This record gives sequence, C-alpha cells and structure tokens, in this order.
Amino acid sequence: MSKVPSVWTVLSMLEWATDFFEQKQVKSPRFSIEWLLAHVLSIKRLDLYLAYDRPLSSEELEELRPMVKRRSAHEPLQYITGETDFHHIRIKVQPGVLIPRQETEQLVDWILELHGDVESLKALDVGTGSGCIPIALKHARPGWKVFATEISQDALTIAKKNADYNETDVSFYKDDLFYPESLGNHKFNLIISNPPYIHPDEKNSLEDEVKKYEPELALFCESTQKMYRALEDLCSKYLQTKGSVFLELHEDHAQEVLHIFQEGSWEAIVKNDYSGKPRFLKAKKP
Repeated sequence: MSKVPSVWTVLSMLEWATDFFEQKQVKSPRFSIEWLLAHVLSIKRLDLYLAYDRPLSSEELEELRPMVKRRSAHEPLQYITGETDFHHIRIKVQPGVLIPRQETEQLVDWILELHGDVESLKALDVGTGSGCIPIALKHARPGWKVFATEISQDALTIAKKNADYNETDVSFYKDDLFYPESLGNHKFNLIISNPPYIHPDEKNSLEDEVKKYEPELALFCESTQKMYRALEDLCSKYLQTKGSVFLELHEDHAQEVLHIFQEGSWEAIVKNDYSGKPRFLKAKKP
C-alpha cells in the first residue's frame, strides 16, 4: 500500500487509490478512482491530467472518502455517483435499477440506423429499467411517439425522472410482460426489449459488482423459452403489420431465440455486437 501523503493532490490521490483498489481486487482500479475524482471535482476524467498538482480541499476529501470505501467493496461506480452516460444522454441510476450497458447503446444505434429517416412512428420499450432506451430514441428522434413498460415500481420512478431530466416526453406504464394489461388498443411500429436473460445457474460466474448489487429481477430469467415466447406473444398482439421488433439476447441462446421467431413465421436475423458475439435480434411481423 502506498504511503499516505501529507498533502493530498490529484496525482497523489490517483496513485494511492489505484494501489488501494488493486489490493482490494477492484476491477479497473485506475479508471475507478479517475471516475470518482472527476465526479467530485465536476470535471471531465481526461482533465484530471491537467490538474495533477491541484490540492484537494477538506470538503472534497470528505466527499471522496466514502465513495472510495464503497468502491473498495466492489459497488458499481454508477451507483456510487448516481449517474452514467448512455447514447448522448445522462441517465440517473441507483440500486434497484439495472445499469445501462454499452451493448444496449449498440441496439439503439441499430434501430436508428434502420429507422432514423422516419420522422414519425410509435415505439414501445418493454421492461424499460432506467428508461435509457426510450429516452435515447426520443432524444434522437423528437418526432417519434415513444412508450415504455416496466414491472418494477422503483425502476419506473427512476425512468420517469430520467425522462424529465433529459427533457423527453415518454409515456410510461407499470405492466407485466407475462400479463400485459396497460397498452389497450395501441399498435406500434417498433417494439424493443432488453429483457432479463441470464440463467440463475450462471450467477456464480458473474462479477461481484453485478451479482451483489444489481437487481436480480432485471438480470435473471428462469427460462429463455418462457421469456422470449412471452415477448413474441406480446409483439404479435401489439405490433402493426410489417412492424419490427428489436431484442437484446444472451450470446449463448441467440439461435434459440431466433428459432422461436422463425417458428412463428417472422422474418428474423441475429446481429453480433462489437465483440463479435450474437447479441441482437431483429424480426419483422409476418
């Protein structure tokens, strides 16, 4: 462990905390302290390198110390600072709400790539969590009418706050994928979902910051068949003719989900994420 300096500067904190996090086996130790320190100082992470000699005030140290302690216990950075970036917007997160992933940004990119020239359509996000998908779509395409459902009241509350925070008009409903009741006679051009797709027997293989802190309701499903057949049923009911569904998938079960939709005569394809893993499905209603 590095010696505690007599005067804390940006550089000495970066060096000491990196070493401390390494001792605690925290993922990405240097990045972790950069994230926390930039948040406390209200500057961009890269700007830390222009402020190496800047002394930290007692107030800044008082704010930073509990954050460092929480990170040393492997709590996700996004929960500690209460926010994260997602597809050109800022999303508030807290325990009980799934942290948006980079892969999900790729899903939004794909949707906009294929439908970005459409000025007006109706889109639904099923199981919205923090609201990151519908808010990002509405932010990118203000003319779209965007809706979202979520079974967790905690997540729904955060999603509504995020829509207000990003000045986007999204219609939210509390609803259950397996027993949808709130959508009435709505018909959508697009239906999107990043559902829970990890099997419970995979839990021990997950990193501590995921399995100890993120909500199990948003992570785990007991059956790929049950989850994605429910989504196929919902899309069959609420998607307009020739409408499209976009789903995020477990890389190990992509072909299984593809088969579910092909069985229903959907025109379906699977797309890889940037890591080359089968991650997304697009299907057009027959």
